[in-house]
Amino acid sequence: MIINGFCSYAQKDVIKGSAWITNADRSALFTQQKDALIFKAGKTELPTIAVKMDSAFQAIDGFGFALTGGSAQHIIRMGAVERAALLKELFSTKDNGIGVSYLRVSIGASDLNDHVFSYDDLPAGETDPELKKFDLGPDKSDVIPVLKEILAIDPKIKILGSPWSAPVWMKSNGDTRGGSLKPEAYKAYADYLVKYIKSMKANGVTIDAITVQNEPLHPGNNPSMVLQPEEELAFVKNNLGPAFAAAHIKTKIIIYDHNADRPDYPITILNDPQAAKYIDGSAFHLYRGEIGALTQVHNAHPDKGLYFTEQMVIDGRDSSRLKVSSPVERLFIGATRNWCKNVLEWNLAADPQNQPHTDRGGCPMCQGAITIDKNKVTRNVAYYAMAHASKFVRPGSVRIATDLLPNLPNVAFKTPDDKKVLIVVNAGTTAQTFNIGYGLKHATTTLNAGSVATYVWQ
Repeated sequence: MIINGFCSYAQKDVIKGSAWITNADRSALFTQQKDALIFKAGKTELPTIAVKMDSAFQAIDGFGFALTGGSAQHIIRMGAVERAALLKELFSTKDNGIGVSYLRVSIGASDLNDHVFSYDDLPAGETDPELKKFDLGPDKSDVIPVLKEILAIDPKIKILGSPWSAPVWMKSNGDTRGGSLKPEAYKAYADYLVKYIKSMKANGVTIDAITVQNEPLHPGNNPSMVLQPEEELAFVKNNLGPAFAAAHIKTKIIIYDHNADRPDYPITILNDPQAAKYIDGSAFHLYRGEIGALTQVHNAHPDKGLYFTEQMVIDGRDSSRLKVSSPVERLFIGATRNWCKNVLEWNLAADPQNQPHTDRGGCPMCQGAITIDKNKVTRNVAYYAMAHASKFVRPGSVRIATDLLPNLPNVAFKTPDDKKVLIVVNAGTTAQTFNIGYGLKHATTTLNAGSVATYVWQ
């Protein structure tokens, strides 16, 4: 029988699966367990996470990181053999690969570049409304070459572009930090973003989506730019959307790209049907607010996508403990249970001093998911949190319903090749033994306090 497109539970007598564990004490780091996960019939008194195949939610686009200019700079400077091995580990699912399937890049510099730049920088007082001096500049020496090597491993990887600021000559304050987009520069900036997408395509890189502005309510980064909701609405409705349509650009337009404390921002824009027709969805970070606010946006506009595009995930001071449960619970479980199609961490790579970052507003504490010291690579908490989702929850997977138990936050998916994937966190202070229910069968498993597990079966 088929229910909501999924087969009902006509099952074998015994179903075998696998468990991949990361323990807070580092005794297992995304390690496949030797004992198989065994589903069988029978009664049990243990708490049960029931996986409900007859209830489906959003499709998943992928999981990944921000490939900042600084990340690309460290990667491109590695030896060719070491770089190839690292990229295979990150972007392939074969062998020990964790299968990262989605990347975010900055349009121009982010605050994790070694200097600030746009693609059309001019001497003070000059303008270039026809964008005759547009050039991808520094990205041609690091971001684009790294992306090409990644695309050779996974040609289908999705790439999201986000601008931290328009060129200074388009801004109200004439500075790389803060200020707003001059109304008279709206057309030129829309053309600038069109030119970016076309230029990246000419370099072999397809941009699947862009956000209109990274953190539009935060003027403190360098670079940064403020766009109030009414400004972003006007820009998308009257300039960016029509410019994409006129140029036959298929790249998705995603609005907001800031914290979960302001669900009213994207809702305000999406309430305008003339703006909404150009918009694919809304993007969120989680430095403020609660992840549940994203469901408010979904409920207001269920026809539009939700994307989780940034969260810094760093190791704590106690290096003996890997606090992996927190980001998995907040992001990979929290965001997907609140309708997000992806989850992106900030950022992929830095050196042991968390360099590079810009002056006057760069982030000195932004540890990479990996630390690169010449050719030496260290894997940090963001890497292991990502692996629990990215390796098995492949693009095209669909979130399915599960029961929530005390101290066992979880989320489940059905993959395109009909595997079932369940991610569970033990948020309690003691080990917990519980069941995973699948149809009329269950599997019994134990998870240590503060640990994360990904369970996979077919």
